[in-house]
Amino acid sequence: MKNSDLKLICLDTLDDMKAKDVLALDIRGVSGFADWFIIATASSSRNAKAVSNKIIEAVKSNQLHVIGVEGQEDSEWVLIDCGDVVVNVMQQDTREFYDLESLWGETTLISA
Repeated sequence: MKNSDLKLICLDTLDDMKAKDVLALDIRGVSGFADWFIIATASSSRNAKAVSNKIIEAVKSNQLHVIGVEGQEDSEWVLIDCGDVVVNVMQQDTREFYDLESLWGETTLISA
């Protein structure tokens, strides 16, 4: 399975779970650790945990691997590392504070 398929699995799951303000950043030209960096907003810690669990389930049900998951304890910012695709599910305040979109620049932005 191509990493574009993995990206679509993650984006479809975020859409199904009603995550807000989903952005897919194409970081192939600027990063050595992943090809796609996805950022989404969750409405609460409970929502962030549910969204991240659903992404993990969707990735695994497609016989793909999740390398690691960080932040599910407090669910303010959950990072799901799937290798070529890294998904960040963040609560609104956390997303605004860290402003990951600005760190990567506008050239990486692909609307999801």
